[in-house]
Amino acid sequence: MSARDSDPAVAGAGPAGADDTGESAGRGRPPASESEEAAVTKAPLVEAPADTVAGEVVLRLTDVVKTFPGVRALDGVQLEVRAGEVHCLLGQNGAGKSTLIKVLSGVHRPDSGEVHWRGEPAAFANPQAAMRAGIATIYQELDLVEDLSVGENAFLGHEPRRFGFVRRGRMARRTREILGRLGHPEIPPGRMVRALPAAGKQIVSMARALSHEARLIIMDEPSAVLAHDEVDNLFRIIRELTAQGIAVIYISHRLEEIREIGDRVTVLKDGRTTAANLPARDTPTRDLVALMTGRSIEYVFPDRPAADPDGAELLRVDGLTRAGEFADVSLTVRAGEIVGVAGLVGSGRSELLETIYGARRAQAGTVRMGGRTLRPGSVGAAVRAGMGMAPEERKSQALLLGEPIYRNVTLATFGRYARLGFTDAGRERAEADRIADSLELRPRDVRRPVRTLSGGNQQKVVVGRWLLGDTRLLLLDEPTRGVDVGARAELYQVIRRLAARGVGVLLVSSEVPEVLGLADRVLVMREGRMVREAPAGELDENTVLDLVMAGSLMEGTPA
Repeated sequence: MSARDSDPAVAGAGPAGADDTGESAGRGRPPASESEEAAVTKAPLVEAPADTVAGEVVLRLTDVVKTFPGVRALDGVQLEVRAGEVHCLLGQNGAGKSTLIKVLSGVHRPDSGEVHWRGEPAAFANPQAAMRAGIATIYQELDLVEDLSVGENAFLGHEPRRFGFVRRGRMARRTREILGRLGHPEIPPGRMVRALPAAGKQIVSMARALSHEARLIIMDEPSAVLAHDEVDNLFRIIRELTAQGIAVIYISHRLEEIREIGDRVTVLKDGRTTAANLPARDTPTRDLVALMTGRSIEYVFPDRPAADPDGAELLRVDGLTRAGEFADVSLTVRAGEIVGVAGLVGSGRSELLETIYGARRAQAGTVRMGGRTLRPGSVGAAVRAGMGMAPEERKSQALLLGEPIYRNVTLATFGRYARLGFTDAGRERAEADRIADSLELRPRDVRRPVRTLSGGNQQKVVVGRWLLGDTRLLLLDEPTRGVDVGARAELYQVIRRLAARGVGVLLVSSEVPEVLGLADRVLVMREGRMVREAPAGELDENTVLDLVMAGSLMEGTPA
């Protein structure tokens, strides 16, 4: 091994930052200060003990570079992954993680540097070649075909055949075996993927990876759509895989997951490796954050102002019901109040928000805004009443990925910029520039396609859309899903500033600390029913988890 291979870290500032799609995230970004640079270079960089991972090296990247027009997305990346280990890859949105994944999975070819796979130089021409070599990737944005069945998705591209015909019985049996291994034998191989909830689709994506004889599985934010019990099951599966000598590259913004499942950690910043082979369980959080951001950031929420009991009631929901999803839900949101809804995936939280917004039609109950009853199943009526929504699946439900940032920002108020069949694009861009400034959007060029932004900045665009209109109530479904720690803190400030302006916020999040830290009042939801309501200051994480997991809840009796 060379001296560079054995060096536990490569510290220093990179060129203009690259977002995870290979575009520059650093245009217009001021250079790092001396104190910020010191936070990186002086952070303790510890090599994992020699006996931490006993497996042989299956993947080694040396000085890997990938450039796109105008930006160097990867700038000499170093990475070493061993058989049977969980190697965690950390970095802010825009650090180059997605570009690195695409290099490993055959989507991109590196411009220079070396990739060694199982001891041999490797250059994958396409994703199929990488898969055949034994590298499977589970992306954060699941790449499933919704109009195909579970089994067809699991074996897509390598269906079992005989005499040119697909052996559907064998495919169904193999799919059942894999789903049983994943702890989900209840998912029928013949069910259409579009009929599954988000957590079920995640399981199907994992089944696809396991249907290949993979020796390395790359998991990009695999727990983002999973409930607490599903995360435990995911970790069980990962431990089973690594016990068989399969290597896992695990990408997550949740540092507590890294502690629990990871063996070693590599950190990226601005397309460079700032630390490699750190022990996952022992490296202090402060050091990891400093390596990711170039500065020390405390994971804190904005100050919560004193509650205003006289705030005007904006939203009143009475007895809202959709069979099989939620029943008899009642709640209120006042002007300037942030109300958080805590509950497991599948508890009906997202469906409730979509029904309030009019994207689903309620079978019973009413929704009132400012005292006026809204027409059921009408998004238009909700928007006209001053309601806006940022959905959980921002890429598929909220953004026009091929359109520029400014067009996505003005989407909800597009009529303001149209006259006699023509649009005033200059005015659109000016308004979007103002919103981009207020949200500290990076990069600041609103002419860029929104797909080139990192996850956190895409979420800012979705929220910023409603800052242009007369929005009085904002519904937020998993607002920080897939967003790094620095961008999360910025989004929290944005949400609190909106509340300070008198906007009401109804927030759904899978992360109980987020609900408790950001909301003024918390509603706990379990199996489609509200089981507890209290000021956030009167609840703690254990109490909420106990409620949503039914640990101390008497069945059928609200707490």
